[in-house]
Amino acid sequence: MDFDTAVGSLFQPEGRLDPYPAYDVLRAHAPAFPAFENQWFVTTHGLVSRLLRDPGLRVADTSDYDRFWTDWRENRGVASVVLSMLQTNPPDHSRVRRAAATTFTARRVAAMRDVITAQVIDLIEELPARSDFVGDFAYPLPIAVICALLGIPESERRWFRQRAADLTVVLEPISSEEEMKRADKAGRELEAYFTGLIADRRHTPREDLTSALVAASDADDAVLTGEELLANLVLLLVAGFETTTNLLGTGLKILLDHPDQADRLRSDPGLAAAVVEEILRYDSPVQLTSRYTTAPLDLGAGEPLAPGTMLTMLLGAANRDPARYPDPHRFDPDRPNIQPVSFGGGAHYCLGAPLARLEAQIALPLLLTRLPGLALAGAPVRRDRLVLRGYASLPITSGP
Repeated sequence: MDFDTAVGSLFQPEGRLDPYPAYDVLRAHAPAFPAFENQWFVTTHGLVSRLLRDPGLRVADTSDYDRFWTDWRENRGVASVVLSMLQTNPPDHSRVRRAAATTFTARRVAAMRDVITAQVIDLIEELPARSDFVGDFAYPLPIAVICALLGIPESERRWFRQRAADLTVVLEPISSEEEMKRADKAGRELEAYFTGLIADRRHTPREDLTSALVAASDADDAVLTGEELLANLVLLLVAGFETTTNLLGTGLKILLDHPDQADRLRSDPGLAAAVVEEILRYDSPVQLTSRYTTAPLDLGAGEPLAPGTMLTMLLGAANRDPARYPDPHRFDPDRPNIQPVSFGGGAHYCLGAPLARLEAQIALPLLLTRLPGLALAGAPVRRDRLVLRGYASLPITSGP
């Protein structure tokens, strides 16, 4: 099989629109295979889960970028991602992650339940009879939630949407020169904003996540450098709503496509946790992630992979692996033991996963119960992305 051609189809518009047929073909031929130069792709749930937790693998970090893109720091959109914990390896990653985890706590997330519920109800009440769900709900909700956590005033939240959307293009494997220019501009503007917010919190601390991170940076045994503080505040903002927006839009579209499941959730909101897990499995907001080997790695395909080999984990393919989930293309919240790899795994497991899940678990049942006539009102439009999968627009009507 020509793996280069098969994988290459994922980078074409048709493959980005619906990658699952290509995933099926690739997975059926091998759990892992080489394609392109010094790169392997991983397709099965078992192998992806194992490799995400393998301490012998690492993410691309500043040393890698210094080798193949010497002036990457000049693009502040790229720099804000590369300098964050998303692209950092131990021991620095462990130190930064620990600082973020001690401030972005389960207790702090759980305390947001009432805030999220109030935001959801307000947005539902403000929805026009016909609207774009993405623009009128799926973007505003997570922006409001992460801004409330960070302590960003409500009046400034709209400003973040386009800048965060422009910046996330740096996570895609292929981006145009114009997109990268917009990412640079967005990165500079977000850095300037957070520099001001950091200065304000140093002068007047509050009960918010920004103040807690500033305190960690300013302590005598400073856990975060100033550069790390700034980069991770940008990361928390962008990652805090981009994937959740995709989860909400995709989730509502799936439920509207499966009215029997929508009716079940409408009548029993207690099903929300299982429904959200199946949404994450069925159409992951993040479709792939990459790691690099640091030592010879045996994948059972002959010769061990050499150190420095790039491994791309196809999360979307793993989530529809028939060996793990029988009849994987069927949406079924009653599946036993749903464990999607949509938020990664191991040391780099998504810090905001509990918050994203909570937002979807609250929002989807409330939408269905408060808007019983909710329906599609036109053709949805997918975002032209491979890594971050979701809708650019989702026309809906709230019914009579």
